[in-house]
Amino acid sequence: MSAVLELADVSVRRGGASLLDRVSWVVREGERWVILGANGAGKTTLMQVAATQMHPTAGAVGILGELLGTVDVFELRPRIGVTSAAIAERIPRDETVRDLIVSASYAVLGRWREEYDDLDHARAGDLMREVGIERLADRTFGTLSEGERKRVQIARALMTDPELLLLDEPAAGLDLGGREDLVSTLSVLAYDPGSPATVVVSHHVEEIPPGFTHVLMLCQGRVVASGPLEETMSAEALSATFGMPLALSHQDGRYAARRRQHRI
Repeated sequence: MSAVLELADVSVRRGGASLLDRVSWVVREGERWVILGANGAGKTTLMQVAATQMHPTAGAVGILGELLGTVDVFELRPRIGVTSAAIAERIPRDETVRDLIVSASYAVLGRWREEYDDLDHARAGDLMREVGIERLADRTFGTLSEGERKRVQIARALMTDPELLLLDEPAAGLDLGGREDLVSTLSVLAYDPGSPATVVVSHHVEEIPPGFTHVLMLCQGRVVASGPLEETMSAEALSATFGMPLALSHQDGRYAARRRQHRI
């Protein structure tokens, strides 16, 4: 399988602070990655680099066969599906779900005078069914629950049939029911062989969907561990990632973590 994303000794420094420190990482076709780390670990910075929204201070970044810094990023971006809190904040609250998804064809937020053909509308309808939001088609974005908004954003990110899907903390702000609905949606996508290579950022192992294949763990901008999920995920690696002794359990395809208690 060929690489869709490849970082070689990538560092990002801003204002004297090191956000990423010599990160090397490869995502290949068909892989589903989760990035774990505490606040300030560098997860969002890494996603911004992968989404061509930020250039590294040092190192090389290959994205979809192109070298970042030598290619027009505006040609690359339509090939990358992205969801993030920053994008969500820019979505007009009076935009209907149907229009929000179909308008991804023109990479705009908020329909204006664009024309869409039957194939565009059919694609949007298929995606709404796939992520379970078909009933929301005529609702406006501002009337949706947080969980519904997350699934709408995922459908929009998939609209252009991207080769790489980047989801930055998609479960943030969700209650237990919303989180479980989202994990289920992501699991369906993970098992679909037609889905693009996918990267999801999270703080919590409980949010790792069944079907995900790999994990990257970050702490203070550095890689703690990286590789196939079943081989790499361990209490030791997780403890080093979050800076505290953690116990890890795995049952029915789902992970759970808690602080390890010292016995007296």
